[in-house]
Amino acid sequence: MNNCKDVTVHKEQSIKEALEVIDKGAIRIAIVLDEKDKVVGTLTDGDIRRGLLSGLSLDSTIDNLYFKEPTLANVNDSKELIVQKAISKQIYQIPIVDDEGKLVKIEELANLLKTNTRSNKVVLMAGGLGTRLRPLTEDIPKPLLKVGNKPILETIIENFAKYGFVNIVISVNYKADMIKEYFGDGSKFGVNIEYIEETKRLGTAGALSLIKDRPQEPFFVMNADLLTNVNFTHLLDFHTYENSVATMCVREYDYQVPYGVIETDGSNITSIKEKPVQKFFVNAGIYALSPQVFEYIPKNEFYDMPTLFEDIIKEKLKTISFPVHEYWLDIGRMSDFEQAQSEYFGVFNE
Repeated sequence: MNNCKDVTVHKEQSIKEALEVIDKGAIRIAIVLDEKDKVVGTLTDGDIRRGLLSGLSLDSTIDNLYFKEPTLANVNDSKELIVQKAISKQIYQIPIVDDEGKLVKIEELANLLKTNTRSNKVVLMAGGLGTRLRPLTEDIPKPLLKVGNKPILETIIENFAKYGFVNIVISVNYKADMIKEYFGDGSKFGVNIEYIEETKRLGTAGALSLIKDRPQEPFFVMNADLLTNVNFTHLLDFHTYENSVATMCVREYDYQVPYGVIETDGSNITSIKEKPVQKFFVNAGIYALSPQVFEYIPKNEFYDMPTLFEDIIKEKLKTISFPVHEYWLDIGRMSDFEQAQSEYFGVFNE
């Protein structure tokens, strides 16, 4: 709601004036401001009626009527946090304030729960052979292996669609016809799907050269053997806000050295660290890229994503990392596949 000033009253105003604001407003509520225009409360028609029943007149001020502990959200709060606040308090409108407590807008829960379609493309790499998952992948491509009650690739597509990203490009090779037959044009999944076919191994970045209509805005690239509930809107917003050319999702990886590590200065032992844990950030196989990257991708040649990042870094263009703290699992080995089966319903809550 943009005309938020139309639903504001000051706490010194009369009940009659507040009623006029509530009656004219579409949300049937008034936002109460103090002398510095900071939000201090909310006032409903019911609050006023209870005041009149208690003996107040229309000329009385609303100072003793309005609710003085309103549920507010900050302009920097995520959509998910705002929805959570509204639902937990069982309210249908929530005022959004700036860092000074001044009203910026009013969000309605119904609008927040709607998914707005985004035009940004999603490129899913589904052409791998899945050799480490044999014999499971001898007759079916890895993206069609079922985890939970549906193929891995279907879960990925549904997660993007949940955030409004419905323009999907699937890069296929191994048993491509099976993937095409299952997903078709995407209409039964609520998305639009087009396909690019690799006739030889091109790598994660090289396959992008086959896209006919190149994206004119930032787009996603993701391996089709990952399960994650990362917020793709947050990733795109982060990429855009940082004015990045290429953003790589990264995951913290721990490795414990199984021995005592000796640090020396010449022949002198300076310290002994027993089985220390080393922490690294590793590539999570999810990327947000700007159209500028196509300048560096060779046509129909093998070119992997790390090489693309290295080339962009050499050009001193901005590349950034996006830490993934949400659930993430690379289904590369049989043990990963078994883990995914045991965790799926707990994470995706089907």
